[in-house]
Amino acid sequence: MKRPFSHGPASAGPSAPAGDARPRRNRRLLGIRGKLMLFVVALCALLLGLVWVLNVQLLEPMYHRQLTGELNRVANAVTSLIEKYDTIEDPGASQGLKESFVEDMNAQAVLDMLPGKCLEVGDATGERILGTCQLAGRDCLLHPTLSFFGTQSRQWDSLQALALRQKALQDGNYILTLTKGDSSQLVVGRNVDGRYTVIVSTDLERIGQAGQVIGQQMPLIAAVLLAASILCAWLFSRWFTRPLRQLSHAAREMARGNFSVRVQPTTADEIGVLAQDFNTMASEVARTYDLQRDLIANVSHDLRTPLTLIKGYAETVRDLTGDDKHKRDDQLNIIIDESDRLRDLVNSVMELSKYSSGTMPMNPVTFDLAQLCDEVAERYENICAQEGYHLEVRTDTSCPVYADPDSLQRVVHNLLSNAIHHVGSDGYVALRVLPLPGGRARVEVEDHGSGISAEDLPHIFDKYYRARADAGKTGTGLGLSITKAILVAHGYAFGVQSEPGTGSLFWFETKPAGPDAGEKKEKNA
Repeated sequence: MKRPFSHGPASAGPSAPAGDARPRRNRRLLGIRGKLMLFVVALCALLLGLVWVLNVQLLEPMYHRQLTGELNRVANAVTSLIEKYDTIEDPGASQGLKESFVEDMNAQAVLDMLPGKCLEVGDATGERILGTCQLAGRDCLLHPTLSFFGTQSRQWDSLQALALRQKALQDGNYILTLTKGDSSQLVVGRNVDGRYTVIVSTDLERIGQAGQVIGQQMPLIAAVLLAASILCAWLFSRWFTRPLRQLSHAAREMARGNFSVRVQPTTADEIGVLAQDFNTMASEVARTYDLQRDLIANVSHDLRTPLTLIKGYAETVRDLTGDDKHKRDDQLNIIIDESDRLRDLVNSVMELSKYSSGTMPMNPVTFDLAQLCDEVAERYENICAQEGYHLEVRTDTSCPVYADPDSLQRVVHNLLSNAIHHVGSDGYVALRVLPLPGGRARVEVEDHGSGISAEDLPHIFDKYYRARADAGKTGTGLGLSITKAILVAHGYAFGVQSEPGTGSLFWFETKPAGPDAGEKKEKNA
């Protein structure tokens, strides 16, 4: 049933004051949605920074490193061939070089490395004995092309080439960059055992200018990407936090007293599970609220009845029957009985509160549960004999347990009293203590009464829950709730089996006896 929002006690206490609205809006800016947007925007900015560093700042060094590696591979391959033949000159050959060396130089593996590069091999005197220039698009700074009367020829022994050959013979291996105007050339020089020089070079494209162009484009790219990331982050955060906003709205509705509010899970992730848990919590809160309301109503009713009787008979004794001893005694006995009933109700409520809150001290010891049940059953023998009931007691086998004997005695007393309270026409009531494997024990209390309906079974141990047509019967309605609180405090399994018209069987099972089990229970509690 939906409860009103605007009036009544439910809306007065839990709801937040109107002054909290502005702080909530301020906090929302730093909520999950704001944090998601900040995270996505910050991530985009970080990625843009990395792109700028890689494409602008590190473009030229990485390009030089790659070209240096390619030139070193060519130089290593040629050096290995020279070292293989020790001496590569052959004056009798057509090119002045050994034919096998020339064939190795013309191998496909070597030729594939030469495009885009200039290669020359010199001897110990600084003269060139082999050379090939396959630079594309630019003239070679080491071996420029000269024109004589319309005929072009390459100047292999330029001053720059001669200088680099001497540098290799004198200084050994080197890597340097030649620059002339807008042209640049990366050069790798090798000294092969002081007898030969290998010089490999390649053009350096205008990679610096390319980096500048990219750097000029980066602000525009960054602006577009940041705008797109902000828009996407806003849409994503709105979609992501929608279930959370629904949960927040539902929580505020519950705070106003609307316990019927529910959230529809839209996903199967953690937020969907949270929505299901919220619905479960709302159902339990609504049920607890109803039970609390019924508890207050029932306790108030049970308090009102003895108080009314006490007051009425007290006034009667005062005004009418004060001189009539027989009537006065009867009326005073009624006052005493109602006072006892009122005391029992108050004590039961206080006892349940202590057990439920965990403030009732437990003093576990090892004792025989069968003997304890037998002693409790003896208290009901006279009642059963007077009413013509048949009480069957099976406590033949010793069942040692480690628990609080006073609390378990109260449990057995409550269950047995409840069974006698709902005894059937045959007057049968049974109390059984059965040993179980592993040092455990099972206590069963059975009656052949009216039984419990299926809809009442899940709530039979709830506070002040009355079933099986209890109207008009004596009792506080808290006995089974106290039983549940005690068994939960001990960590015992318990339950009830019942069908309408066949009776009920209440049971609980203990843990293995021994101080260790009790200590583990107290730690878990």
